[in-house]
Amino acid sequence: MTAKKDDIRDELEEALQLDENADEGDTESESIQLDENGDEVDTETDSEEQAIDPLAAAENEIAELKDTVLRMHADMENLRKRTQREVADAHKFGVERFATALLDVVDNLERALEAEEGNEAAVREGVQLTLNSWHEMMKNFQVERVDAVGKTFDPHLHEALTQMPSDEAEGTVVAQHVAGYTLHGRLIRPAKVLVSSGPAS
Repeated sequence: MTAKKDDIRDELEEALQLDENADEGDTESESIQLDENGDEVDTETDSEEQAIDPLAAAENEIAELKDTVLRMHADMENLRKRTQREVADAHKFGVERFATALLDVVDNLERALEAEEGNEAAVREGVQLTLNSWHEMMKNFQVERVDAVGKTFDPHLHEALTQMPSDEAEGTVVAQHVAGYTLHGRLIRPAKVLVSSGPAS
């Protein structure tokens, strides 16, 4: 009877030993990993590299963002300088087209002065041609003449020099000292006028 118990105990111990060896084998197999080529992978080193990778990625991203910001700053600085040059050129040469158009008027005036003495008709004709070319040129630049005679006085367009009795209704412009002008519809010089105060009593 004792021999049977000993045999049973030996079998149990042997079975337990086999289970322990199996568990150790599973643990070893779990700790060993192979790469694509079948080589063993050091999992501890790989985990350390994975821990470092996010930091390196963040540093690379910061460097790229810094480079982008520097490039944008340089582009904005170049744009600012170019805009300053363009504005300066616009101030210097903004009237170039207008000045070139005025040269035709000057040419006509010089030709009028070259007319023979005593030939008043030729001088007057030259001055009239010059005046016509002047008005045409001004229209091209949206400069419009304001004539006020016969119209009701408008303080937005006219400047009254004085009032005088007249057969015209009170407030009517009866004479114009100089014409007014608008630029793109905005008054740049009012017409200077004489305004009727109504019939003399």
